Amino acid sequence: MREEDAPSKAKITSQILLLLCFGSFTSGGVLAVNMTIPNTLIRGTLGGEALLSVRYSSFSLDLPVIKWQLEREKSVTVVQSIGTDIIGTLRPEYRDRILVFENGTLLLHNLRLSDDGTYDVEISITDDTFTGEGSITLTVDESISRPFIHMESSSVLELSENVFLNCSHENGTRTTYRWFKGGKPLTNVTRFVLSPDQKLLTITRVLMADDDIYTCTVENPVGSMTSLPIRLTVYRRSSLYIILSTGGIFLLITLVTICACWTPPKKPKHISRKPLSRFYGRSRRSPFNHTDDALPKMTEHNGVKAVTSLYILQQKDPSVDDSSSNSIGSPSELDNPPCYTSSPTFTDPLTRSMGSPAHSSHRYT
Repeated sequence: MREEDAPSKAKITSQILLLLCFGSFTSGGVLAVNMTIPNTLIRGTLGGEALLSVRYSSFSLDLPVIKWQLEREKSVTVVQSIGTDIIGTLRPEYRDRILVFENGTLLLHNLRLSDDGTYDVEISITDDTFTGEGSITLTVDESISRPFIHMESSSVLELSENVFLNCSHENGTRTTYRWFKGGKPLTNVTRFVLSPDQKLLTITRVLMADDDIYTCTVENPVGSMTSLPIRLTVYRRSSLYIILSTGGIFLLITLVTICACWTPPKKPKHISRKPLSRFYGRSRRSPFNHTDDALPKMTEHNGVKAVTSLYILQQKDPSVDDSSSNSIGSPSELDNPPCYTSSPTFTDPLTRSMGSPAHSSHRYT
């Protein structure tokens, strides 16, 4: 009986060991590292941070060996560590920008556009047969500045040539554009043509229905910005002509009124120069001979000659009425001629020989 019991015990022991081995393979907790990745796509902003999060599980108590690589034509090792202790020397572009956590998560600081790409991670433990593997895609983009719409003219004439609206901005990567008319999305239609990148909007054969407010929105993986609204004003041809003609008539009336009300400024009068200008003016009209002015002039009336040169000069004074100058030859003037005491008396010898009355010569003494 004892010889029969021994083979049966060995058979039972081998079956138990087989079951244990099978159970360890099926459970996967002893011979492999189980890895989970919550998010396989991470979006980062230029100058910001990116957390490439992973998790692993293992029955082993040993520290994991973690290795991160960036896919390029030739894979680039980003970091390799045992637990949180980095092994070796980091590449220059990753120095002071890398942090590794115990669960294998990688944190990148001060992101650059060159950090964009797919990252492969491997976590291995000595006691485990299989290594945990996974990959995460990181996109790095620049934030968008506020766009603005450039248009040659904010007002156009109906049925005119094409109108171009260009959506421009300074910063931003991987941008897409959308146009809105009156707050509603605008798509390619017969008269509204968008460029392949949808940055340029062309309106052909502008109509009155195109009179509206237009905006453009720029988007990229890290955000979006909308431009300030711009108003496109469309005029009818007849309305434009009425506006121009009305403005022209109003301008013409204004100019005529200004010309009618304008008077030239008066020149200032110089009182001290009036006598000279009057004297010289009259001198030009009737110049005097200096020789004649030095000698007294004789006048004859009814056979009587007298000195009248001084009297004539006094008659040229404009303050005296013209009628007085015309009354020289009147009888009353001859009966009572003026007496000149300061002037010498001249009598004609012919008058003296003809026996002119004595009272005549006596009167002019």
